[in-house]
Parts: sequence; C-alpha cells; structure tokens
Amino acid sequence: MTHASTPVRPSADAPHFPSAPVRASRQPDRPAPAPTPQRRADLILDDAHALEVANAFASDLAPGARQRDHERRLPWHEVDRFSQSGLWGITIPKAYGGAEVSTDTLTKVVSVIAAADGSFGHIPQNHYYSLEVLRVGGTHEQKTFFYDRVLRGERLGNALAEVGQRDFKRRTELRREARGWFVQGAKFYCTGAVYAHWIPTLAVAQEDAQEGAAQRAYLVFIPRNAPGVTVTDDWDGFGQRVTGSGSVQFEHVRVEPEWIVPFTASFERATTIGPFAQIIHAALDAGIGHGALQAALPFIREHARPWIDSGVQRAADDPLLLEQIGNVALRLHAADALIARAARAVDAAQRAPDDDSVAAASIAVAQAKALSTSASLLAGTKLFELGGTSATSVALGLDRFWRNARTHTLHDPVRWKYHAVGNYVLNGVRPPRHGAI
Repeated sequence: MTHASTPVRPSADAPHFPSAPVRASRQPDRPAPAPTPQRRADLILDDAHALEVANAFASDLAPGARQRDHERRLPWHEVDRFSQSGLWGITIPKAYGGAEVSTDTLTKVVSVIAAADGSFGHIPQNHYYSLEVLRVGGTHEQKTFFYDRVLRGERLGNALAEVGQRDFKRRTELRREARGWFVQGAKFYCTGAVYAHWIPTLAVAQEDAQEGAAQRAYLVFIPRNAPGVTVTDDWDGFGQRVTGSGSVQFEHVRVEPEWIVPFTASFERATTIGPFAQIIHAALDAGIGHGALQAALPFIREHARPWIDSGVQRAADDPLLLEQIGNVALRLHAADALIARAARAVDAAQRAPDDDSVAAASIAVAQAKALSTSASLLAGTKLFELGGTSATSVALGLDRFWRNARTHTLHDPVRWKYHAVGNYVLNGVRPPRHGAI
C-alpha cells in the first residue's frame, strides 16, 4: 500500500503533524515468518475455474469479516487457504505452468474477494503486481524460479514506500560489496509483508541513492526469513486493518544477483506494469462498494423505517430511498463495465505493447479508477443514510465498508486520474509511465 501526500505549509497556529506516519498506540508485534507451505498449491486450470474457486472462497470468507475487522485479527488461516487454493498463481503464463487468466478474470476475482472482505482483498495486490514486474523485466531463469515458488504456494509481499519521506525519491540502497550484494533501508505501508515468504523491495543502486542523482531502481525479491529482515506489524489505519501493511527494516541484508529484477528499465519502454497495478486497485474499490450494497439491502428491508412523509409502511417502498439505491447500483455496475473495458485494453497492450496501446490502457484504467473510487465511497455512505441510525451500531460493524473504501481510495489521488483523462482527450498527451502503484 503506497500513499501519496502533498506537503502543506502550516500556519502559525496550525497543529503540528509529524512527517513520518503516526505509529500504532498499541504495542506493535514482530510476527515470525510464515512457514514454507507443506504441500504444493492447487492448480487453477483456466478462467472459469478461477472464478469458481474465488466465489467459493469468498462465500467462506465473508462471515468472519466483521469479527476480524473488529478485533484486528490477522487472518493467517484464511491467507493460507487463499494461497493454497491456487488463486495467487492465476496470472502466471501457461508456458510456466500457470493459468494465465485474462485481466478481466483477475479483476473479477479481486472484486468478489473484496466484496466479502475489503481488507483481506488487498493482501495479494502487490503479489500480482510483482509478478507483472517479473513478467516484463525478468529473465527466463528468474521467471522459472519465482513462478515455481508461487505455484508451490509461496506468497509475495512488498516493500516499496520509503519511511518518513514526502517525495517519491527512493533511499533504500542496493549495494555491491566484495562479499556480494546487500540491501540497506527502511520501508512502510508494506501491504502483505507480514504474511509473505518473499518481500519484493524497491531499491536503488548505491551510487544513485544520493540527492540529485538519476536513480536506477531494481525490484529485489528478498526472502522474508533472511538475516537482517525485520517486519513490524504496526499498521494502525482505521480501515484495511488486516492487510498486514507493516513496516520493514533491512539491515545489511545479503541478496543473490538472481533475485534482482530491473525496474527503471521496464519504464524506459512502453509496458503494462502501471495500468496493470492500477486496475487491481479499481477492482478492489468496486468490490468494497458491492459489499456495502449487499450489506445495505437486507438491513433496509428488515430494519430501516420509512420517512413519515413517504406514505408507505416499509422503507423498501419509500420512493426517494429507491431512487438512492438505484443510483448506487447504477454507479457500481458502471464501474464494473469500465473495469471490464479497461481489462480488455490491458490485455491488448500486454500482447502488443507500444506507446499507443499502453497509453490507451492507462487512460481506460484511469477512467475506471475514477468511477470505482466515487462509487465505492457512495455505497459506504448511503448504507448509513438509508439504513438509519440503527445501522451505526458497533455490533453490526457496517462501518467497515466505508472505512475500507476511504482508506484504500487514498492510495493515490483520483484527481490526477481526471487530469490524465482530460489531457489525453483534449490535448492528445499520453499519461506518464512510472511505477507508482
């Protein structure tokens, strides 16, 4: 999970906010690394099989979502079941033993899991992202090695965002010494790192780490249990509470050259890494919105009261309430349609990447992301407006939908999606290529 922020000059009487994230008031844990899977993960055969398994898993996942959120109970058992189901390997190319599902199928899998538990649904996002970076920039040998590990049931987390920095300058270093390659640095918002077997980490070559240097970054796949790696479970956001988005410290961690994948080089040409990452976020948002709507409907039917001026006996017959429900449903389905359209553009760009196809995919994804953001937040808000005061009961935990949507949609500023779309439509300017996810 990476978060963009704009520095604000405080007034004289403005409250002071620390430049680094505020850490949890609770005592943070340092969980032990996940054990190596005891058996190879199930194999997903094709797109239809992936959707079947995802729907079945979501049905089992949903009943515990409220309690996990309320207790902030990390879902270790559920994560193990999810990775063993084979869903973590569905984007791996067929040539390497995977199902190579379409982007449309991937987004539907992500959305149905997020509808069941929006916080849980975020856990594999950077796993899929890292697999795409590997697909684009990795060697055949690297793909063979890491794809096989994933198909065995091993999970990838992430360590991308830098601790205590307001810019996107990367300061975690990849150092070449006489005894080999080493990584030194600190990261935060590391979604999935708590549960991971490998932590793909953005690092810059040591000579490029100083201020003003043209940085060349690499994605280094670091074993979670490597000496010098410390993962702290200190994420304390009010939403996305069980994503495992802890902090990661690397103290002179030795890595093998075979674990280092070029990153900057993958953006010096047209590739789908950016739109691929962003469309997963859009699917997550839409899924959270659908979860909120699915929770609102039975509550309104069974518990909400009609307004006195409506002239009806049931809230479900209130004409103004019906208009609002229709608006939420329409916007969520419109977001689904834009995500499906964008997924086709991403697939087309993966097959034939060039400046035009990647730009078209990026713009299509930006449109989907803009609408999925507003639709998700709308669904979470209307759940309470239409359900009434009783919907705010802590025992129900319905607030988790809005909290998850609000937290996840802060991932990157949607205002820049509108800017990219407008600049492309009006001026024909292609969106920038970069690794912000």
